[in-house]
Amino acid sequence: MDSASAPPPPPTSARPASAVLDELADSFAAAESVSVGELLDRLDARANGVVLLVLALPMCVPNIPGISTIFGILMIAPALELLLGMRRLWIPRRLREARIPTSALRKTFAAATPMLRRVEYLIKPRLSQLTRLPFTIYVGLQTLLMALVLILPIPGGNWPPGITVALTALALLQRDGLLMLLTMAACAASTYAAYIFGHAVLNGVIDLIQRLMNGG
Repeated sequence: MDSASAPPPPPTSARPASAVLDELADSFAAAESVSVGELLDRLDARANGVVLLVLALPMCVPNIPGISTIFGILMIAPALELLLGMRRLWIPRRLREARIPTSALRKTFAAATPMLRRVEYLIKPRLSQLTRLPFTIYVGLQTLLMALVLILPIPGGNWPPGITVALTALALLQRDGLLMLLTMAACAASTYAAYIFGHAVLNGVIDLIQRLMNGG
């Protein structure tokens, strides 16, 4: 069969997420770093699920302190795209030019793909209308909330919202409306966890300041 008659590659949403990540890691294997713009262009800016998954996975594994703020900021763009029903992902030029070490990306993908392969068989197309407009407006709002939680400097507070966004991304990728419904509960739990952690940190800071001011 010649190349002209060969069938086109399957769309991103038809392939397992682990396969997409493996291909992405291989495509940048020779480079020391990759810009955010190159990464998003490679993913295809219309594939919100893949973009969100790549941004969420580093939040689901132990990583560099403070990286959650960067990835939380990057999540705002795809979240707004979903919220506003936009068809094309746009981010500021300065963010597009920011570079990420490929070694960090490959390490993250290597840690995440075995877990994805274990759960992918449970994720399948069902109630798919919940992964399309107008329901994706709510999905965008939920993801925006999780991005804002990630931006906050809460010790250990990146895991719950990171996992929530990763599940949201998988639901979008595989058109799994049932999983999307479960992310609503995960979002509520993540928000509550952020409140508890944040409240504890704030109380600790206030207590420290008071002791310092009292000379103790």
